Amino acid sequence: MISSNDIRRSFLAYFENAGHRVVPSAPLVPQNDPTLMFVNAGMVPFKNVFTGLETRPYVTAVSSQKCVRAGGKHNDLDNVGYTARHHTFFEMLGNFSFGDYFKPQAIEHAWTLLTKEWGIPADRLTVTVYHTDDEAALLWKQIAGLPDERIIRIATNDNFWSMGDTGPCGPCSEIFYDHGDHIPGGPPGSPDEDGDRFVEIWNLVFMQYEQVDAATRLDLPRPSIDTGMGLERVAAVLQGVHDNYETDTFKALIRASEERTQPATDAASTASHRIIADHLRSSGFLVADGVLPSNEGRGYVLRRIMRRAMRHAHLLGAAEPLMYRLVPALVAEMGVAFPELARAQALIEETLKLEETRFRQTLVNGLRLLDEVTAKMGPGDVLPGDVAFKLYDTFGFPYDLTEDALRSQGQTVDRAGFDVAMAEQKRAARAAWTGSGAKASDTVWFDIVEAKGASEFTGYSGVKGQAQVVALVQGGKQVDRVEAGASVDIVTNQTPFYAESGGQAGDAGLISGDGVAITVSDTSKPLGKLHVHHGTVESGSIAVGDTVSLVVDADKRDRLRANHSATHLLHAALRHRLGGHVTQKGSLVAADRLRFDFSQPRALTAEDIAAVEAEVNAQIRGNRPVSTRLMTPDAAIEAGALALFGEKYGEEVRVLSMGGDDEANYSTELCGGTHVTALGDIGLFKITAESAVASGVRRIEALTGEAARRYMTDQEERLKAAAAALRVRPDEVAARVEVLVEERRRLERELAETKKALAMAGPASGGGAAAPESVGGVGFIGQVLEGLDPKSLRGLIDDAKTTLGSGVAVLVAVNDGRASVAVGVTDNLKDSRSAVDFVRIASAALGGQGGGGRPDFAQAGGPDAAKAADAIAAVRAALALRADAA
Repeated sequence: MISSNDIRRSFLAYFENAGHRVVPSAPLVPQNDPTLMFVNAGMVPFKNVFTGLETRPYVTAVSSQKCVRAGGKHNDLDNVGYTARHHTFFEMLGNFSFGDYFKPQAIEHAWTLLTKEWGIPADRLTVTVYHTDDEAALLWKQIAGLPDERIIRIATNDNFWSMGDTGPCGPCSEIFYDHGDHIPGGPPGSPDEDGDRFVEIWNLVFMQYEQVDAATRLDLPRPSIDTGMGLERVAAVLQGVHDNYETDTFKALIRASEERTQPATDAASTASHRIIADHLRSSGFLVADGVLPSNEGRGYVLRRIMRRAMRHAHLLGAAEPLMYRLVPALVAEMGVAFPELARAQALIEETLKLEETRFRQTLVNGLRLLDEVTAKMGPGDVLPGDVAFKLYDTFGFPYDLTEDALRSQGQTVDRAGFDVAMAEQKRAARAAWTGSGAKASDTVWFDIVEAKGASEFTGYSGVKGQAQVVALVQGGKQVDRVEAGASVDIVTNQTPFYAESGGQAGDAGLISGDGVAITVSDTSKPLGKLHVHHGTVESGSIAVGDTVSLVVDADKRDRLRANHSATHLLHAALRHRLGGHVTQKGSLVAADRLRFDFSQPRALTAEDIAAVEAEVNAQIRGNRPVSTRLMTPDAAIEAGALALFGEKYGEEVRVLSMGGDDEANYSTELCGGTHVTALGDIGLFKITAESAVASGVRRIEALTGEAARRYMTDQEERLKAAAAALRVRPDEVAARVEVLVEERRRLERELAETKKALAMAGPASGGGAAAPESVGGVGFIGQVLEGLDPKSLRGLIDDAKTTLGSGVAVLVAVNDGRASVAVGVTDNLKDSRSAVDFVRIASAALGGQGGGGRPDFAQAGGPDAAKAADAIAAVRAALALRADAA
């Protein structure tokens, strides 16, 4: 029996031998069509090639493209497991011509591959053509020899393909396989065409027109070919089965499911195993392509798929999480053709295990509620919408999971009632938000979230993307269009731009489209749900509904990532050096620098800083990859991840692990920011400052990468300049400076002594001689000293008190128009005569206020140096007055 892997290989090899370029499957997240949630057809990655927006170095191609149909317009989720050919994940084999060959070669290739290479009996094949496509009908006759009755003309749009209301389009020719008259159903176009006997296996699209508008259709100058064949369907044909789930890949996955639960014994358990097998493929490939379960967008579709499979694992009696145990079987079947599965195996297993563990905790309670309600219902009854909403809101049951649970009992759900309950919850949430004290200007963001939902961040895996504009805001109000020269806030359905949060600055970059160019200066995240691009329209105009390209400033993003990852390493190094009491108290991650605040009661020493810096750089040189996991906050903290005290975390968190060795990571923290892929990307780490922020909180400022290198280069240039000025080598600068500093201190001391000597030797002034005198029976010295440093006054006062033995000394130093006065009282007099009282009298005479000190010594100043003699006279008079009073 030919295997699915063999079929894929032979298909690719056939067209490669015919001159086609083998193009690997694109990721499931569309890179060139923001209107699609997932790639849902083989031609999607080539869409811009067909429209002329992109050119490639080949004109023919072949691929086996991964596809998912589980949301939006193309949603097969509800039927999966209950029919023979519905899947959420499937492979589409396709060959493409971009203006090279056309209908004759496309038909000849298809017929040759099916009947000659694969040996499918020609009499089992029937084709359809668009009813006006006489050329295709004639070619099928000439090339395949098919009779008229097996070339069926179809007049509906089923046989006319288009990208949209405008753009490339053309007629189709579908190839059907007849599984035999033992299966009910008739050929296409017949009243019984919906039966399972005739199954479409390949669709050839002849792209020959351009739809300009509703009334105008022109011939394309270079007609093209786009074909799509479901691998699962053709595998069923080549393996001699009618049901896709009986092909080798599905049989292997179902067997793995049965080995861990119970074999299928009835229709219900058969459906459960099929659902698990199909959803395992979708979940595995979506996680491998960067989608993780969440409550919004693609992540929510993935969560619905996972939880639907997990409910069926529960129905099959699985006592422990099942899905993650099946991943090795998936990798064994498909990992060779799609190596991304093997690379992401650990992440797929961990994600499935986490999701199923969490879901099982609520599944039992939810099913109990559902059983209580349905026990009172009969076949054909309708579950009230408010009950379905309670299951969704309280227990995390997606609506379609509730529908699926009721299907086997022949019951349905009141969808209108569910929608009413959902609307009421939104109304209550809005009322609570309005009463929370939020700014009135933020109302516009609430309106956008309510109408359009949250925007999806795609920037963990890249810095480019396409998106649809869902809202434009100017002056706090939504507008439909913005012209060149205006500033605007732009909301798109998805974006690679990181919005400012968690201390990390928002991204900058460019948004462009059909004739429009917008410079984005920053990105913010109002309400925690929208990514808002703050920009200026440089040229053209932008309107709601436009498709735009978004390109993040990669250089700025790289510097932000390096600085953010460095803060994690810095946090760990500080804890290693200073102790476990160190915790983050705040941070700034900018493109040009980083700042990190942390709990610490004392300043860091130079040795501390050097040790921390060296430890961080050692981790950078180790260049170990940075790993990301999705976990619950409790599980992450239990596993050793650091969480910020007071920070609010959702149901799931990203856990960043970096550095260390094979035994343990150096740093593990909860973080939603963007980070380097490997620590070597940081380049270099340099601490530039350490300071106090508040009591018990210190701050480190640092640089990384090129900024750190420039900083160190600047420091080196300064050192060289200093060495040149000192006429020594750079390594001798410190010693030379130390000598010069000591020499300066000596000279300053000598100068101070000289000034003091000169001042004391000068003529007495201020109405009194420098020699001791008696005032009211108390010894007194008063002198004005020109050009004396006020710092010398204390020593001179002590000398004067020694000279007096008993008495009061007043010295006034005059410098640059200002005066400093000092008063000393010998110990035997300080109880009756206070130096503080006298210095305040002298300060007042100098035009100053106050002054202070002790009873034996006090000092003050004044702005009017011309009154220096008056200050001494004022103290003399006060001393005499006290003697008279006594």
